Amino acid sequence: MPLWRFDAIGTRWEIESARELTDDERATVSTVIGRFDREWSRFRPDSVVSSLTEGGSAPLPADAEVMLDAYRDLSDATGGAVNPLVGASLDALGYDASISLIASGAQPAPSDWSAVLGWSERLTLAAPAIIDVGALGKGRLVDLVQQALAEVPGALVVDASGDLAVRGGEVRIGLEHPFDATRAIGVATIQDQALCASAINRRAWGDGLHHVLDARTGLPVRTWAATWAIAQDAMHADAAATALFFDGGTRLAADWGVEWVRMSTDGRAQLSPDCPVELFTAAS
Repeated sequence: MPLWRFDAIGTRWEIESARELTDDERATVSTVIGRFDREWSRFRPDSVVSSLTEGGSAPLPADAEVMLDAYRDLSDATGGAVNPLVGASLDALGYDASISLIASGAQPAPSDWSAVLGWSERLTLAAPAIIDVGALGKGRLVDLVQQALAEVPGALVVDASGDLAVRGGEVRIGLEHPFDATRAIGVATIQDQALCASAINRRAWGDGLHHVLDARTGLPVRTWAATWAIAQDAMHADAAATALFFDGGTRLAADWGVEWVRMSTDGRAQLSPDCPVELFTAAS
Protein backbone atom coordinates (compact mmCIF):
# COMPACT_ATOMS: atom_id res chain seq x y z
CA MET A 1 0.00 0.00 0.00
CA PRO A 2 1.28 3.53 -0.77
CA LEU A 3 2.66 5.33 2.29
CA TRP A 4 2.72 9.10 2.85
CA ARG A 5 5.07 10.27 5.61
CA PHE A 6 5.19 13.84 6.90
CA ASP A 7 5.80 15.84 10.08
CA ALA A 8 3.09 17.94 11.74
CA ILE A 9 2.21 19.17 15.26
CA GLY A 10 5.68 18.09 16.42
CA THR A 11 5.21 14.42 15.53
CA ARG A 12 5.73 12.00 12.65
CA TRP A 13 2.67 10.96 10.63
CA GLU A 14 2.21 8.02 8.30
CA ILE A 15 -0.90 7.52 6.16
CA GLU A 16 -1.14 4.18 4.38
CA SER A 17 -3.85 3.96 1.72
CA ALA A 18 -5.07 1.48 -0.87
CA ARG A 19 -4.07 3.94 -3.60
CA GLU A 20 -1.82 6.97 -3.79
CA LEU A 21 -3.45 10.05 -2.29
CA THR A 22 -4.03 12.89 -4.71
CA ASP A 23 -2.54 16.35 -4.25
CA ASP A 24 -6.00 17.65 -3.32
CA GLU A 25 -6.46 14.93 -0.67
CA ARG A 26 -3.07 15.70 0.83
CA ALA A 27 -3.92 19.40 0.85
CA THR A 28 -7.18 18.63 2.66
CA VAL A 29 -5.26 16.70 5.34
CA SER A 30 -2.84 19.60 5.75
CA THR A 31 -5.75 22.03 6.10
CA VAL A 32 -7.41 19.91 8.79
CA ILE A 33 -4.19 19.61 10.79
CA GLY A 34 -3.35 23.30 10.36
CA ARG A 35 -6.76 24.41 11.60
CA PHE A 36 -6.59 22.17 14.66
CA ASP A 37 -3.07 23.38 15.46
CA ARG A 38 -4.06 27.05 15.18
CA GLU A 39 -6.88 26.47 17.63
CA TRP A 40 -5.40 24.11 20.24
CA SER A 41 -1.58 24.33 20.25
CA ARG A 42 -0.20 25.91 23.41
CA PHE A 43 3.19 26.00 21.63
CA ARG A 44 1.98 28.57 19.07
CA PRO A 45 1.72 32.20 20.20
CA ASP A 46 -0.99 32.80 17.59
CA SER A 47 -3.28 29.92 18.61
CA VAL A 48 -6.71 30.33 20.16
CA VAL A 49 -5.66 28.74 23.47
CA SER A 50 -2.55 30.95 23.64
CA SER A 51 -4.75 34.02 23.26
CA LEU A 52 -6.59 33.03 26.46
CA THR A 53 -3.68 32.51 28.86
CA GLU A 54 -4.59 35.69 30.76
CA GLY A 55 -8.30 34.85 30.69
CA GLY A 56 -11.05 36.05 28.41
CA SER A 57 -13.02 34.45 25.59
CA ALA A 58 -12.70 33.43 21.96
CA PRO A 59 -14.94 31.95 19.28
CA LEU A 60 -15.69 28.33 20.11
CA PRO A 61 -13.41 25.97 18.13
CA ALA A 62 -15.21 23.24 16.21
CA ASP A 63 -13.89 20.42 18.42
CA ALA A 64 -14.29 22.10 21.80
CA GLU A 65 -17.55 20.48 22.84
CA VAL A 66 -16.67 16.88 22.00
CA MET A 67 -13.19 17.11 23.53
CA LEU A 68 -14.04 19.06 26.67
CA ASP A 69 -17.13 16.93 27.36
CA ALA A 70 -14.78 13.92 27.27
CA TYR A 71 -12.44 15.76 29.65
CA ARG A 72 -15.31 16.08 32.09
CA ASP A 73 -15.67 12.28 32.02
CA LEU A 74 -11.91 11.87 32.42
CA SER A 75 -11.78 14.22 35.38
CA ASP A 76 -14.76 12.58 37.09
CA ALA A 77 -13.31 9.08 36.62
CA THR A 78 -9.79 9.94 37.84
CA GLY A 79 -10.72 12.20 40.74
CA GLY A 80 -9.39 15.27 38.93
CA ALA A 81 -6.05 13.75 37.93
CA VAL A 82 -6.75 14.45 34.24
CA ASN A 83 -7.49 18.11 33.66
CA PRO A 84 -7.43 20.35 30.53
CA LEU A 85 -5.86 23.21 32.52
CA VAL A 86 -2.66 21.24 33.13
CA GLY A 87 -0.73 23.43 30.69
CA ALA A 88 0.83 25.62 33.40
CA SER A 89 1.87 22.47 35.28
CA LEU A 90 3.72 21.24 32.19
CA ASP A 91 5.29 24.68 31.72
CA ALA A 92 6.51 24.63 35.32
CA LEU A 93 8.37 21.37 34.69
CA GLY A 94 10.02 22.71 31.54
CA TYR A 95 7.68 21.32 28.88
CA ASP A 96 6.83 24.84 27.82
CA ALA A 97 6.36 26.65 24.51
CA SER A 98 10.12 26.91 23.99
CA ILE A 99 10.71 23.30 25.20
CA SER A 100 13.25 24.69 27.69
CA LEU A 101 13.19 21.44 29.75
CA ILE A 102 14.14 23.56 32.77
CA ALA A 103 11.93 22.76 35.75
CA SER A 104 10.97 25.46 38.23
CA GLY A 105 8.88 23.24 40.51
CA ALA A 106 5.56 21.45 40.65
CA GLN A 107 2.43 23.48 40.02
CA PRO A 108 -0.95 21.77 40.50
CA ALA A 109 -3.68 22.60 38.00
CA PRO A 110 -6.86 24.30 39.23
CA SER A 111 -8.99 21.67 40.94
CA ASP A 112 -12.18 23.55 40.00
CA TRP A 113 -11.21 23.65 36.32
CA SER A 114 -14.78 23.31 35.03
CA ALA A 115 -15.70 26.47 36.92
CA VAL A 116 -12.82 28.33 35.24
CA LEU A 117 -13.13 26.93 31.72
CA GLY A 118 -16.36 27.32 29.75
CA TRP A 119 -17.31 25.99 26.33
CA SER A 120 -21.00 26.61 25.72
CA GLU A 121 -21.23 29.43 23.13
CA ARG A 122 -17.63 30.64 23.36
CA LEU A 123 -14.39 29.24 24.74
CA THR A 124 -13.82 31.16 27.96
CA LEU A 125 -11.38 31.29 30.85
CA ALA A 126 -12.53 33.10 33.97
CA ALA A 127 -8.95 33.35 35.25
CA PRO A 128 -5.41 33.06 33.83
CA ALA A 129 -4.67 29.46 32.84
CA ILE A 130 -3.15 27.41 30.04
CA ILE A 131 -5.37 24.95 28.20
CA ASP A 132 -3.65 21.72 27.17
CA VAL A 133 -5.68 19.01 25.42
CA GLY A 134 -2.80 16.54 25.18
CA ALA A 135 -4.71 13.79 26.98
CA LEU A 136 -6.89 13.25 23.91
CA GLY A 137 -6.16 15.94 21.32
CA LYS A 138 -3.88 13.90 19.06
CA GLY A 139 -6.43 11.12 18.99
CA ARG A 140 -9.14 13.59 18.02
CA LEU A 141 -6.94 14.90 15.20
CA VAL A 142 -6.34 11.35 13.92
CA ASP A 143 -10.12 10.93 13.73
CA LEU A 144 -10.47 14.22 11.86
CA VAL A 145 -7.81 13.21 9.33
CA GLN A 146 -9.49 9.84 8.82
CA GLN A 147 -12.83 11.61 8.30
CA ALA A 148 -11.22 13.96 5.78
CA LEU A 149 -10.19 10.90 3.75
CA ALA A 150 -13.58 9.19 3.97
CA GLU A 151 -14.02 9.20 0.18
CA VAL A 152 -10.69 7.44 -0.44
CA PRO A 153 -11.64 3.85 -1.35
CA GLY A 154 -10.24 0.75 0.32
CA ALA A 155 -8.17 0.23 3.43
CA LEU A 156 -6.66 3.20 5.27
CA VAL A 157 -4.32 3.55 8.26
CA VAL A 158 -3.71 6.96 9.84
CA ASP A 159 -0.80 6.79 12.31
CA ALA A 160 0.40 9.80 14.33
CA SER A 161 3.37 8.24 16.14
CA GLY A 162 1.49 5.67 18.17
CA ASP A 163 -2.02 7.06 17.93
CA LEU A 164 -3.61 5.36 14.95
CA ALA A 165 -6.94 4.55 13.32
CA VAL A 166 -7.55 1.64 10.95
CA ARG A 167 -10.26 1.35 8.32
CA GLY A 168 -10.68 -1.73 6.21
CA GLY A 169 -8.21 -4.61 6.48
CA GLU A 170 -7.03 -6.21 9.69
CA VAL A 171 -3.78 -4.81 11.10
CA ARG A 172 -1.35 -6.30 13.63
CA ILE A 173 0.52 -3.75 15.77
CA GLY A 174 3.44 -4.37 18.10
CA LEU A 175 3.23 -2.80 21.56
CA GLU A 176 6.63 -1.23 22.19
CA HIS A 177 8.25 -2.06 25.51
CA PRO A 178 8.54 1.20 27.46
CA PHE A 179 12.05 0.38 28.67
CA ASP A 180 13.47 -1.19 25.48
CA ALA A 181 12.37 0.15 22.10
CA THR A 182 13.80 -2.93 20.36
CA ARG A 183 11.26 -5.20 22.08
CA ALA A 184 7.48 -5.56 22.10
CA ILE A 185 5.42 -6.68 25.09
CA GLY A 186 2.72 -8.03 22.78
CA VAL A 187 0.84 -7.68 19.49
CA ALA A 188 -2.62 -6.16 19.03
CA THR A 189 -4.93 -7.16 16.18
CA ILE A 190 -7.48 -4.53 15.18
CA GLN A 191 -9.87 -3.83 12.31
CA ASP A 192 -12.02 -0.71 11.85
CA GLN A 193 -10.78 0.49 15.24
CA ALA A 194 -8.26 2.84 16.78
CA LEU A 195 -5.31 2.09 19.03
CA CYS A 196 -3.54 4.75 21.07
CA ALA A 197 -0.50 4.41 23.30
CA SER A 198 1.09 6.54 26.00
CA ALA A 199 4.36 5.96 27.82
CA ILE A 200 6.61 7.75 30.27
CA ASN A 201 9.68 7.19 28.06
CA ARG A 202 8.21 9.47 25.40
CA ARG A 203 8.74 13.21 25.96
CA ALA A 204 10.94 12.53 29.00
CA TRP A 205 13.68 14.80 30.31
CA GLY A 206 15.67 15.78 33.41
CA ASP A 207 15.56 13.67 36.54
CA GLY A 208 12.53 11.44 36.07
CA LEU A 209 10.38 14.09 34.40
CA HIS A 210 7.91 13.24 31.64
CA HIS A 211 4.70 14.53 30.11
CA VAL A 212 2.13 12.36 31.93
CA LEU A 213 1.24 14.48 34.96
CA ASP A 214 -1.19 14.14 37.81
CA ALA A 215 -3.02 17.48 37.57
CA ARG A 216 -3.71 17.39 41.33
CA THR A 217 0.00 17.53 42.18
CA GLY A 218 1.64 18.83 39.02
CA LEU A 219 4.06 15.89 39.19
CA PRO A 220 4.71 12.99 36.79
CA VAL A 221 2.99 9.67 37.47
CA ARG A 222 5.16 6.91 38.92
CA THR A 223 3.10 3.69 39.08
CA TRP A 224 2.43 2.94 35.41
CA ALA A 225 5.02 3.11 32.62
CA ALA A 226 2.91 2.60 29.51
CA THR A 227 -0.70 2.15 28.42
CA TRP A 228 -2.46 1.06 25.23
CA ALA A 229 -6.17 1.45 24.52
CA ILE A 230 -8.37 0.14 21.69
CA ALA A 231 -11.65 1.88 20.87
CA GLN A 232 -13.99 2.65 17.99
CA ASP A 233 -12.39 6.07 17.56
CA ALA A 234 -8.95 7.46 18.33
CA MET A 235 -10.10 10.26 20.63
CA HIS A 236 -11.64 7.84 23.12
CA ALA A 237 -8.67 5.47 22.77
CA ASP A 238 -6.27 8.36 23.46
CA ALA A 239 -8.33 9.57 26.41
CA ALA A 240 -8.56 6.08 27.92
CA ALA A 241 -4.82 5.55 27.47
CA THR A 242 -4.28 8.65 29.61
CA ALA A 243 -6.89 7.65 32.21
CA LEU A 244 -5.27 4.22 32.63
CA PHE A 245 -2.33 5.84 34.44
CA PHE A 246 -4.71 6.62 37.32
CA ASP A 247 -7.21 4.97 39.65
CA GLY A 248 -10.56 5.00 37.90
CA GLY A 249 -9.09 4.54 34.43
CA THR A 250 -10.12 0.91 34.07
CA ARG A 251 -13.67 1.76 35.14
CA LEU A 252 -13.91 4.53 32.55
CA ALA A 253 -12.53 2.18 29.87
CA ALA A 254 -15.25 -0.34 30.73
CA ASP A 255 -17.94 2.36 30.56
CA TRP A 256 -16.69 3.44 27.13
CA GLY A 257 -16.25 -0.12 25.81
CA VAL A 258 -12.48 0.32 25.51
CA GLU A 259 -10.07 -2.65 25.66
CA TRP A 260 -6.66 -1.98 27.14
CA VAL A 261 -3.18 -3.09 28.24
CA ARG A 262 -0.91 -1.36 30.71
CA MET A 263 2.55 -2.03 32.16
CA SER A 264 3.70 -0.91 35.58
CA THR A 265 7.06 0.67 36.27
CA ASP A 266 8.18 -2.62 37.86
CA GLY A 267 7.40 -4.57 34.68
CA ARG A 268 4.01 -6.12 35.47
CA ALA A 269 1.41 -6.15 32.71
CA GLN A 270 -2.38 -6.02 32.96
CA LEU A 271 -5.03 -6.25 30.25
CA SER A 272 -8.79 -6.11 29.98
CA PRO A 273 -10.67 -9.43 29.69
CA ASP A 274 -11.52 -9.20 25.97
CA CYS A 275 -8.46 -7.29 24.79
CA PRO A 276 -7.38 -8.46 21.30
CA VAL A 277 -3.72 -8.61 22.28
CA GLU A 278 -1.27 -11.51 22.31
CA LEU A 279 0.80 -10.66 25.37
CA PHE A 280 4.46 -11.76 25.54
CA THR A 281 4.97 -10.47 29.08
CA ALA A 282 3.39 -12.32 31.99
CA ALA A 283 0.19 -10.66 33.14
CA SER A 284 -0.41 -9.94 36.82
